[in-house]
Order: sequence, then C-alpha cells, then structure tokens
Amino acid sequence: MIEGVILTPLKQIYHPKGDLFHGMKKSDPGFTDFGEAYFSTIHAGEIKPWKKHFRMTLNLIVPVGKIRFVIHDDRTESPTRDETMSIELGPENYKRLTVPPGLWMAFEGIGETLNLLLNVADLEHDPEEVERADPDRFVYPKKNK
Repeated sequence: MIEGVILTPLKQIYHPKGDLFHGMKKSDPGFTDFGEAYFSTIHAGEIKPWKKHFRMTLNLIVPVGKIRFVIHDDRTESPTRDETMSIELGPENYKRLTVPPGLWMAFEGIGETLNLLLNVADLEHDPEEVERADPDRFVYPKKNK
C-alpha cells in the first residue's frame, strides 16, 4: 500500500427485494469532512488518465461494475515515493478506497457493462486544486501490483 491510502471493507446487506450497499459514515477511517458527493461512469476498456488533487481527499466506492484504480506516489518526503499500486473494486471486492491529496491516480473501466463509482470528497470541486497529466506520464501497469 502507498503511504496514506486506506482500503476499508464495506458491508453489503442482501435483501430479496433489493440490496443495501454501505458507503461512508463520519466515524469511518478516511472521513475528514464533507464537501460533495458525485457519481461517475467509465466505459469498459477506457482509462481516465492521471490526476492529482492538492487538497482534496477522495473516498471512492464502486457499487456497480468493476473499476481498476492505479495510484502513483511522487511525493518528495513519502516513504513510498516512486511506488505504484493498483486495486480492482466492485461488488465482488466491495471496499472504499481513500486517496489523500498529493497522489496521482488514474482508473479504468474493466466491467463489461456499466461501471459506476461514487466519490465522497471532503471539498467541493475546484479546478484550481487539481493537476492533470498525459496518459503516458507514468507507467500504467497491466496487472495488479
């Protein structure tokens, strides 16, 4: 794991009329504040390239489909500097991925149909607090590491 990244198992409660998927409580690890929550989709085989937030903490949950997240650490003082990790999330591996500020992240739709993520962020979106990079800025691994 990269320093500061938290992977929290989440409960799924099965019910014959429809299931319940837990997301986040303010008492959970990784919760710092509430800024906004939004959903995003990504098509199978597509990659949304590298992005780094300067102040925002991301709390990513995948209730539908399957998404592979790749995180790269280039923080100067980090004990995991220059390390890259990847994790696949979805209903079969239902966890919340907490990504602190200062890490690069990209993600790929690997489910065959709809791939849906929820981000419970501690800040409202601010285009001035994010940096974007070309897809080839870092090596995007083909397998989990």
